[in-house]
Amino acid sequence: MIRPRPRARGFTLFELVVVILVFSVLVAVLLERLLYLHEMAEKAAMESTLSGIKTGLQVRLAEMIIANREAEAKTLESQDPVRWLDEGKPSNYGGEYGEQPVAGTWYFDGRERELVYVVNTGGRLEIDGQGAQNELRFRVRLLTSPVQLPGGADQRTSGVGLAPVRPYRWR
Repeated sequence: MIRPRPRARGFTLFELVVVILVFSVLVAVLLERLLYLHEMAEKAAMESTLSGIKTGLQVRLAEMIIANREAEAKTLESQDPVRWLDEGKPSNYGGEYGEQPVAGTWYFDGRERELVYVVNTGGRLEIDGQGAQNELRFRVRLLTSPVQLPGGADQRTSGVGLAPVRPYRWR
């Protein structure tokens, strides 16, 4: 009587290669997604800090207007806007620098009078114009509106903003 041959157990070499390829593709997709999420988290943190700084500037301007010191508002354009934060400076704020600090930090460029964020993971960040492609630069701008006075028209400070020096967008 002929006995059936016992089947070999385990994977064939072909099956093992297919499993490794599928696993490699899944790991690549996972890593790409994690990098994307890491960059979006950096974007959210940067925008949150920027929003807090804008609020601090607006509060400072309101204090000046209420105290009838509106003429001093022009000084906001030349000062470090982080100093007006009520809740303290962000943990990743380096102060006033002459050279480029570590990625993922804020600093104030005293020469240019600009607040600078050094991007850590900027693969999806597009910055228009020339210059360093890993820095987002912002400048304090006073907003004015015309006011009719008995002696003629005048410009009055109506707000303050923190405008990007060069347009940027996250893809």
